[in-house]
Amino acid sequence: MSTIDAYRTPAIESRLPKVGTTIFTVMSALAQETGAVNLGQGFPDFNCDPALLKQVSDAMHEGLNQYPPMAGVPQLRQAMSAKIQALYGRRYDPLTEITVTAGATQAILTAVLACVHPGDEVIVLEPCYDSYGPNIELAGGTVVRVPLTPGTFRPDFARIAAAMSPRTRLLIINSPHNPSATVWTASEMQQLSDLLAPTDVLLISDEVYEHMVFDGAPHVSASSLPALAARSFVVSSFGKTYHVTGWKVGTVAAPASLMGEFRKVHQFNVFTVNTPVQHGLARFMADPAPYRELPAFYQRKRDLFRDGLAQTRLRPLVSQGSYFQLVDYSAVSDLPEADFCLWLTREVGVAAIPLSVFYEAGFEQRLARLCFAKQDSTLVSALERLRRL
Repeated sequence: MSTIDAYRTPAIESRLPKVGTTIFTVMSALAQETGAVNLGQGFPDFNCDPALLKQVSDAMHEGLNQYPPMAGVPQLRQAMSAKIQALYGRRYDPLTEITVTAGATQAILTAVLACVHPGDEVIVLEPCYDSYGPNIELAGGTVVRVPLTPGTFRPDFARIAAAMSPRTRLLIINSPHNPSATVWTASEMQQLSDLLAPTDVLLISDEVYEHMVFDGAPHVSASSLPALAARSFVVSSFGKTYHVTGWKVGTVAAPASLMGEFRKVHQFNVFTVNTPVQHGLARFMADPAPYRELPAFYQRKRDLFRDGLAQTRLRPLVSQGSYFQLVDYSAVSDLPEADFCLWLTREVGVAAIPLSVFYEAGFEQRLARLCFAKQDSTLVSALERLRRL
C-alpha cells in the first residue's frame, strides 16, 4: 500500500448529483473507437481563415501576451459594438456594455450567477443546450421547463405565460436553435417582448449561431428590439463564427446596469480572456466579409447534406439555421433514440446525437441530430454510409 492509499479522501455532497458524462463525450469516443464519421459533436473539421491565424500570431510576436483589461481588449469591444450597431441597429457602449468571455458557455453561466438567487425560477425551452439546467442549479435557482411545440419546435407563448410566476427571474432563449435548427421570426420576438414588458423577468438570448440563417431570412437579435434589449444579456461566439470553437472566446452585450453585475461575477470566475486571440480577432473583424458570407457558406453545406439525405431512408426536418440537421429515423428503426444512435455509430459508421438528451425527461420522437459543419468529403463519406440503411 502506498502512503497516499493509507489516507481517506473525505466525501463531498455533489452540487450536480444528476450530472454524469455527457452524451457528446460518449458519442465522440465511440466514433473514434469504431472509425465512424463523427457528425455528433458540433464543431467543424476544417480550418479557419489563415489570415486570422496570422493576426493572432502577429499579436503574440508583438508582445501582447499579458493580462488584458478584465472586460476585454478595448479594440475588440469596440469592434463588437460597431458590428452590433451595423447589423441590429443598437449601439452598446464598449466601455460599459460589452464584455469578452471565455466562450458562450462561460458567458451564460456568468449571467445566470449574476442575477439568479436561491429560490428564483428560470424558464428554459426544451429541447435545449445541456448547460442551461446545471447553470441554474449551481445558482440555487429552480429550472422551469417549457416544451417547444413538438415537430415544429416553435415557441408556445401560452405555455410560456402559464409557466411564469412571481418567482420567475429569468428566461433563456436560443435562436438559431440548437438542436432543432429553427429560427425565431420577427413576429415571435415581438410576442416575447410584449409578454415580458409588464414583468421584471430578465432574458438571456443565446445567439451563437447568429450568422447561420438560411434562405434569405434575417437573424432577429434581442438587441434589435428596444424593449427586449433593455432586459437582455445577448450572447455571441467567435468560435462558431470563425470556425475556432477550441479558442473559447465569446461576448456578452447588455445594458450597463446589468453588465455591472455580470462583471462582478466574471472577474472572479475567469477574470479575463486570452490576450493575443482578442487582438487578433479585433484586427480580423475590420473586414466584415467573413461573417457576412457565412450564411451562404453553411447553406451550401446544408443543401449538399440534405440532397444526400433524400437518397436515404432518413427524413430530414426543416433546417432554418445553425449547422445542425434533425432527421426522423422512424422508417429505419423503432429503437429509442439513444439506442438508435449507438447502433448507427457501431453498425453504420456515422455518429449522431439523440434528440431526447436535450430534454430532462428524455422525450422520445425518433429524431437524431447530425452536424454538417464538416468538409464536403466528410459529408459525402457519411452519406455513402447512410445510403446503406
